[in-house]
Amino acid sequence: MSYKVEAVPDSYAALGEGPHWDVDRQSLYYVDLESAGINRYDFKQNKVYKAKIEGEIFASFILPVENKPQEFAVGCGLRTVIVQWDGVSAVAKVTRTLFEVQPDLKENRLNDAKTDPNGRFYGGTMADSGDIFTQWKGELYSWQAGGQPNAIRSKVGISNGLAWDVKAKKFYFIDTNNHEVLAYDYNQSTGAVSNPKVIFDLRKIRPEGPLFPDGMTVDTEGNIYVATFNGGTVFKVNPSTGKILLEIKIPTTQITSVAFGGPNLDILYVTTANKFDQPKPAGTTFQVTGLNAKGYAGVNLKI
Repeated sequence: MSYKVEAVPDSYAALGEGPHWDVDRQSLYYVDLESAGINRYDFKQNKVYKAKIEGEIFASFILPVENKPQEFAVGCGLRTVIVQWDGVSAVAKVTRTLFEVQPDLKENRLNDAKTDPNGRFYGGTMADSGDIFTQWKGELYSWQAGGQPNAIRSKVGISNGLAWDVKAKKFYFIDTNNHEVLAYDYNQSTGAVSNPKVIFDLRKIRPEGPLFPDGMTVDTEGNIYVATFNGGTVFKVNPSTGKILLEIKIPTTQITSVAFGGPNLDILYVTTANKFDQPKPAGTTFQVTGLNAKGYAGVNLKI
């Protein structure tokens, strides 16, 4: 198979994360996590619009809000807040807090979060000081409109990739520090997840040491795509067998997350980071075409 990897123009983010394809606006939203940056790549214009959230340090994820075209749920520290943004202006503003988690653990922060196919929130936390790869102070949560955050899993190192396969009734989750992908049984009508099992282990793929799995997505055939933070690779994996079907090579090391998008949902967008002075093109968002696969668009958050 021949796939093509191209840089999205002017897409740099020092810690790019959280890609979310919005069908209505034909745009890819993603964040620059450690500078409270929120970005929108307009597919038709082939242009990235960048904003900073006033008065905030972090933007861990960005999720469009259902029926509110200028409102987004964004992770700022331990709060999930509503941000007002027109998708063009260079400044965005927090209007209110939806909910907060782990308020007593000030050295933690929210990390990756997504909406499930029904528009519920799933996301988690991590330590943000010291050696983040050897601490397990985070938790994984779900939240839905009118409720409180519900802790799904405790003792999480770095709460990261999330994906759902409705056909297989599975929810996939990555704790980066465990070097593995878990599959939970997923009840779409209630949002409940149970019975976690390891389906992909990244400890033994590279002889020089374990790979750190980061963000994740699924395609319409049920395969998962796993970004590796220290591996320069996105792995396409059959979750039933754990077999690697394809290694998608990206021309930088710190691959943070992946999402399908584009008019036909057949472009794989890949965010990357430039932590600890990586050479160019670290921090660029890439588009991968020619994969002969399609994914699912992002789902708006119901609040």
